[in-house]
Amino acid sequence: MCQHQPPCPSADSTDREAAQLVAHHPEQGWSLLCNGVLLFEDTGELLPDGQVIAPHRPVDPPRVTAAA
Repeated sequence: MCQHQPPCPSADSTDREAAQLVAHHPEQGWSLLCNGVLLFEDTGELLPDGQVIAPHRPVDPPRVTAAA
């Protein structure tokens, strides 16, 4: 699929999320990457072969404290 140089990571590589955006629909919560991966705003993914990757965002976000 990818025509970029250097080519984007394939959908089955561990760094697949580094591929370039082809379509971005934040109002619907998804983006299509150059390698055919659908990336959802909850960090879940749908690979071109139909495999589902569960959301993998941090469970406990870092706490922000205000300076006194």
